[in-house]
Amino acid sequence: MEYTHLGRTGLKVSRLVLGTMNFGPQTDESTSHGIMDAALDAGLNFVDTANVYGWGENKGRTEEIIGTWFAQGGGRRDRTVLATKVYGNMAGDGDVWPNHDKLSAVNIRRAVDASLKRLQTDYIDIYQFHHIDRSTPFEEIWQTIDVLVQQGKILYAGSSNFPGYKIAQANEAAARRGSYGLVSEQCLYNLAERRAEMEVIPAAQDYGLGVIPWSPLHGGLLGGVLKKEATEGRRASGRAADALKDAKTREQIQAYENLLDKHGLEPGETALAWLLTRPGVTGPIVGPRTQEQLDSALRALELELELSEELLTSLDEIFPGPGPSPEAFAW
Repeated sequence: MEYTHLGRTGLKVSRLVLGTMNFGPQTDESTSHGIMDAALDAGLNFVDTANVYGWGENKGRTEEIIGTWFAQGGGRRDRTVLATKVYGNMAGDGDVWPNHDKLSAVNIRRAVDASLKRLQTDYIDIYQFHHIDRSTPFEEIWQTIDVLVQQGKILYAGSSNFPGYKIAQANEAAARRGSYGLVSEQCLYNLAERRAEMEVIPAAQDYGLGVIPWSPLHGGLLGGVLKKEATEGRRASGRAADALKDAKTREQIQAYENLLDKHGLEPGETALAWLLTRPGVTGPIVGPRTQEQLDSALRALELELELSEELLTSLDEIFPGPGPSPEAFAW
């Protein structure tokens, strides 16, 4: 397993991040534990979750599954870099109390204690803001985070789904307080969705944040969806199905799959490997539902070294990036 520092920190993390959003809703506890054990055995030490995962009436269930995995011992917690998120409303259905979501000091304090209990741990390595909160000033957020760091409940703070200017605002506010600021940004980034290259990734690089792409296969769109449809009768769903309604997108995906077939490469593994070549990227989040999907993701680490300049150029021709800002939209 290859490791890298998370942004400007001294923390070393694996180049793949184990996403756990499927644990609970789609993958039962026993299978989830098996996947986590296999990932750790392979050297994948970075695990990402969120307090709302489990969704609906089962919000928090995913953190509970991770907590029972830690409780088995065997050095699982010590060997894991744990990231979770705060923002979503964790109140019960129909409960409309006003301070059960977003990034107020009240909610962050409540949410971190609840996550620690579900996760059966006394600290969180990276506590991430799941979304921007337009109503809470960063001065309030950093005051709260600084207290949690002093208490030993969290070590670092990160963001998710932040635009570039909010990354700048957050870390400038932190600098004024003498706080450490954001160390990572989770953003939607993959071959088919490259808008993060305009401002989010440059901002992250300038401020020393590690970039953690989510949905690296764009909801399955980059995982050989057309071939599966033709040979197995498996039709796309969700984000991939919506994207394929556009004729241009379908043409792109067909060209992508044809190119990789010519090179004898698997689409999903190539999409992950491509992200590993991108500047500023710490590692993409992979969310396996099965052991086989985890094995496929791990193969992408070896494939990264095999991607030729010719192939990378061909991928850029099929999925051209937007280019840097402001040239992308001004010139």
